[in-house]
Amino acid sequence: MKNATISFSTIAFAFLLCSAFALSHVSPCFADASPTKAILEMNAAAVQRLAPSSSQITAALSTDLASPGINVTIQPGAESYPGLAIKPDADSWDLSAFGHVEAKVVNTGTKAISLSLRVDNAGDWQNGPWNAESDTVQPGETGVITTIFGFSYGHKPGYALKSAAVVNMLIFAGKSDTVQSFRIVSLVAGGVKGETPPVKPEDVRTTPKGGELLGGAVSGNGAIQIVPSQGVLASLVSNGGGQAVSATFPAGQDNETVTVKPAIGRWDLREYLDVHVRLRNTGKAPVTPRARLESNGGATDWISAPSPLAPGAEGVLTVPFASAATANLNTPGTGNHFANDSAAAVIIGADKADAERSVLVEHVVADNPPSVLPAWLGKRPPVDGDWSKTLDDEFNGTKLNTATWHMYGENYWDKASHWSKDNLIVGGGVARLRYTKTTGFNNDDPNKAKTAYAGGYLDTFGLWTQRYGYFEARMKLPTAPGLWPAFWMMPDRGAAFQPSSIRGDTGNGGMEFDVMEHLDRWGPHRYNIAMHWDGYGKDHKSNGSDRIYVQPDRDGYITCGLLWTPGSATYYCNGEEVLRWLSDRISNVPEDLMFTIPQGGWDNNAVDDSKLPDDFVVDYVRVWQRKDLVSP
Repeated sequence: MKNATISFSTIAFAFLLCSAFALSHVSPCFADASPTKAILEMNAAAVQRLAPSSSQITAALSTDLASPGINVTIQPGAESYPGLAIKPDADSWDLSAFGHVEAKVVNTGTKAISLSLRVDNAGDWQNGPWNAESDTVQPGETGVITTIFGFSYGHKPGYALKSAAVVNMLIFAGKSDTVQSFRIVSLVAGGVKGETPPVKPEDVRTTPKGGELLGGAVSGNGAIQIVPSQGVLASLVSNGGGQAVSATFPAGQDNETVTVKPAIGRWDLREYLDVHVRLRNTGKAPVTPRARLESNGGATDWISAPSPLAPGAEGVLTVPFASAATANLNTPGTGNHFANDSAAAVIIGADKADAERSVLVEHVVADNPPSVLPAWLGKRPPVDGDWSKTLDDEFNGTKLNTATWHMYGENYWDKASHWSKDNLIVGGGVARLRYTKTTGFNNDDPNKAKTAYAGGYLDTFGLWTQRYGYFEARMKLPTAPGLWPAFWMMPDRGAAFQPSSIRGDTGNGGMEFDVMEHLDRWGPHRYNIAMHWDGYGKDHKSNGSDRIYVQPDRDGYITCGLLWTPGSATYYCNGEEVLRWLSDRISNVPEDLMFTIPQGGWDNNAVDDSKLPDDFVVDYVRVWQRKDLVSP
């Protein structure tokens, strides 16, 4: 037998596959015969129920009998989300017998078009009483946009839509410099009450109990499969009450591996920072084993044993999620590529040798290394120089230092949260930005937007700014799904620069620095660093990494810093350099400090109200300036 793959039984695989898809009425295991209800008939009367969002949009019944439907044309213009609202004949639709609304559309234009279907309850749309889904349709092709009640954008859990009281629907596109056109072929309600999105097998996530992926005393972490490369003999065997992988690598061949992976989907390793692979040499020749991890986002470094294992000897390979090559944005390929929430496989190999080699992979377990902090952390910048401290707030006492900090500001990010003085709590040597399910007005001002969630807020706009230096904060992150805490900096050129769009412009030498930006769904060990410049429209540019890995200290805090000098931005976490960029485009204007906690983010889940309240805790903020960089 040249190679072998022994994993789980065909029956077990079929059961798991059907179980994954059984989360939806669309299943490979069971036929769906649920009824549908037309929301929009394709006739002249239906056109009268359409409300274009602006003069950019026109809609007319198709006169081509071979292509029935409603033709929609969107002219170029300033509107960000041009489209059509569809109104019910009465006050609302009762769709409580169904699970989704589905729009079938044809792209009649010459370029790809991104279309969204939104289903609304009553209320201010900015407060999010809707569900929406989107799809990109190529020219001439047909697309189907399915908005499932209770889910939005990527079928992530969203607003709990009241399907018995749908008051509006929208089909809209994005802003474009060219004409966009499409035809609505049908708009129907379908599915079954309580429907949940279909789950692709690759989207299934398994959280391993105790971090164990293979072997050990803990069982019940789900079926696994093994895939050997050509020439490798591999099988699953029993070992000490658990499973192990026996692998034999042929002589004289290189790059031969055996892959250990979940039977379906990926492992969710958000609670961990590395994986230990324990193996034993069961052959007659020395072997130098190596291992790495793969994920949807990319792979870790290969980790090899420091020296060959003699026959009968045992060794452990520790594979960290973080790469040994610190992210240098001037050097492509450096930094972290592994995504902790989609671990696809553990790859085990052996260095090339003249003899056949055999190993028994006894145990594979995810774990966390200890947190080791340098002595200088919090006391000085990470590099030598003539430094002086320019800001040091320990948040002692019970009141905010209003000579340095504002507790109020705008919210441009989620439209679901407002800032309140009640959600900024100073005491015990920390500032807590508390996030709660509390209805109120932004900045506690009845003339501002009213939302259902409240958060704490801090910024130094107009009170404290600095150009260049070292900026550091010690923070404890919240854990409630859906939150988006951040420590960041924005340009503040001073009151002489008006209007505010010029004062805080990220163009003209300005830049947004995201020193620490965290999405709670990534778990406690991962965050984002980013730089944004030249506005947030068509000229927007950015650089950074969303895979910065860190082990919180024994008290659960992480300490993040930015060393900003002319043409250089170097980021630190817990005293270790984690990312740098050298560029003439690095900001050269003063910046203020910000700490915010809205909800959402580009890769987050919906907020789980049952996990609220939750706190983003700031222990201290310290800033230093180098003497030769001081400016007025």
